Amino acid sequence: MATTRVEIRRGAYYDSVVLMQLQRSLAALPGIEDAGVVMGTEANKDILAQSDLLTAEAQTAVADDLVIVVRAEDDAAAQAALGQVDELLTRRRGGIEQEYRPRSLESAAQMLPDAQWVLISVPGHYAAGVARQALRLGKNVFLYSDNVSLDDETALKRMAAEKGLLVMGPDCGTAIVNGVGLGFANRVRRGTIGLVAASGTGLQQVSARIHQLGGGITHGLGTGGRDLSQAVDAVTARQGLDLLSRDPETQVIVLISKPPSSRVADELLTAARSAGKPVVVDFIGYSPPARQVDNLHFATSLDDAADLATQLATSIRDADLSKLDRVEPTPDLKLNRFAPGQRYLRGLFSGGTLAYEALLILQDYLPAVYSNIPLHEECRLANSLISQAHTIVDLGEDEFTVGRLHPMMDNDLRIRRLQQEAGDPEVAVVLLDVVLGYGSHPDPASELAPAIAQARARAEEAGQHLEVVTIVVGTDEDPQDFDAQVRQLKAAGARVETSNDAAVRYAGQLVRALDQPLRKAAPETGAESVRSVDLAVLHQPLAAINVGLESFTESLIAQDAPAIQVDWQPPAGGNEKLMAILERMKR
Repeated sequence: MATTRVEIRRGAYYDSVVLMQLQRSLAALPGIEDAGVVMGTEANKDILAQSDLLTAEAQTAVADDLVIVVRAEDDAAAQAALGQVDELLTRRRGGIEQEYRPRSLESAAQMLPDAQWVLISVPGHYAAGVARQALRLGKNVFLYSDNVSLDDETALKRMAAEKGLLVMGPDCGTAIVNGVGLGFANRVRRGTIGLVAASGTGLQQVSARIHQLGGGITHGLGTGGRDLSQAVDAVTARQGLDLLSRDPETQVIVLISKPPSSRVADELLTAARSAGKPVVVDFIGYSPPARQVDNLHFATSLDDAADLATQLATSIRDADLSKLDRVEPTPDLKLNRFAPGQRYLRGLFSGGTLAYEALLILQDYLPAVYSNIPLHEECRLANSLISQAHTIVDLGEDEFTVGRLHPMMDNDLRIRRLQQEAGDPEVAVVLLDVVLGYGSHPDPASELAPAIAQARARAEEAGQHLEVVTIVVGTDEDPQDFDAQVRQLKAAGARVETSNDAAVRYAGQLVRALDQPLRKAAPETGAESVRSVDLAVLHQPLAAINVGLESFTESLIAQDAPAIQVDWQPPAGGNEKLMAILERMKR
């Protein structure tokens, strides 16, 4: 008789990659029907409930608890599986050949004195403390961790600015410094275009498209999604713009952000006009005064930003200011493939900026699109786990990533959601982004393609057609083999695009033709002074210390960048009172 067993480990911390591996290993054991391994946050408990894995015992877990759940054919199989947990947890990934792992940043800095960067991907309520330690050691910070408070972010960035250091983040997923990708980054050719982006997937999409268009990148500096807010005041964006303005190798600059504060946007644009170089601006949702103002070139989409930047770089190289015409193709919609009643679009994104751009583009096609990151509050999903009408979900949002690996690395949640959407007889189109590059899943199509084929087959059995449109963000030099990823997705029956704009517009035209209801109406300080960062940070060979996800260290080593992995554990065993005392002592 099927049974569900739970084990809760209070105050346990493990790398999210280890948790993913443990979940998959448990699910593969004899007699196991399903498994869940998560930190005990409310969002993760909701996800367990969706898979019918949430028991009364699991419900008692708190955010710092490790929850291990198995559903098995019988009690013996469940107990046998739980009995193997410790053995499975010790099977660490073998990609890092490092004889000794320091337990502190100080020790790591002594082992690798040339390290200018510290990469941080520990849980959010610990991340600010680690970042402060890094800044005290004179290191620049790549802060991947999310769930860092706004107060901590502003304090960290002000501290960094006073020291002439950078804090990229929190929730910064991507950067490229002197040819080395940090976090999730595509392998792109070197060139003359530099980027400053308050969006990880926005930076990836634009840099990958520049590569595809024949251009190249000097550096791509991430800021974190809240950097251009009123509270943070674009501290890192200003520093990045200043660095690229002074960088002799950068001839064209691209600024990318989700909707910035209007005051901060105006001040940053004023600074950009003094850059002495062409600056392409894609402030998503921002209404520019004109297509071009002095050296500022305003883009209408991520694709347009890449196109403009590549043209400007080519013009500078060839001293030819001519422009290329851009024509949007009209797709063959083939509406007769769909059954009566099929009309809805569901987007399952791992990249937040790609999801947000999709919402903006879809305004041209649909009356309302629901989301967990809505353009208008009236379109916020009541439950992010359940779609309604036309829906775009950012599965990389904080609510899905506490104690769970980011969907660029772990496809499990998206695959489950894909099958859920495929079971809805009103769904006609599913949008998926597939983000390649260092730090991302080593072969995402190997998992997504079978799931897509299964979802389409399920629709066909029900007498319907499911159109799956994928946006592959990457280059021919990425470690996942771009062409192989495309082949797998196409073989599964997916439509493959390399342009988010093209994919979303195709999907928008398709569902608009299937469903045309009436459009709903939408509901109706001074800059922080910063000390210049030494330009050497962009030109010295990159070396880094990594605190958190081991895959980031592996990515650095794969790019021939010296890296040290810290064997980090929560200070004071995670006891917040003791942690506060330790922090005051350090100050």
